[in-house]
Amino acid sequence: MTSVFTKIINGELPGRFVYRDDKVAAFLTIEPVAYGHTLVVPIQEVDKWTDLDAETWAHCNSVAQKVGAAVIDVFGSERAGYLIAGFDVPHTHIHIFPANDMSGYSLANAMKPDETDDAAMDEAAEKLRAALS
Repeated sequence: MTSVFTKIINGELPGRFVYRDDKVAAFLTIEPVAYGHTLVVPIQEVDKWTDLDAETWAHCNSVAQKVGAAVIDVFGSERAGYLIAGFDVPHTHIHIFPANDMSGYSLANAMKPDETDDAAMDEAAEKLRAALS
């Protein structure tokens, strides 16, 4: 069955994309721990990151590093958090988010979609796109 991330990547569901190439897409999560919380997702639908081929995994991490640098720059955070969880959607993804403490590493602290401000989400995506271009 097609994952929700594949549906976003294919344009079947809306997504706030900040980066995309032929192997990887990066878009804001609908349940952020902070505005700017981005998912780096391989285009290829593979459930576990340990099952990705080494080249694709390396490229995901290269993109994640660029997104992380943009997150620090755009949001003025002390660090960019990096987290692999993967139990919620069976499609490899890396969480990158502004981090000033350890609270973002618990996805239980994430905002629900009805708790986020659409204008703030759009602004976060626009700023990250600009920083990554």
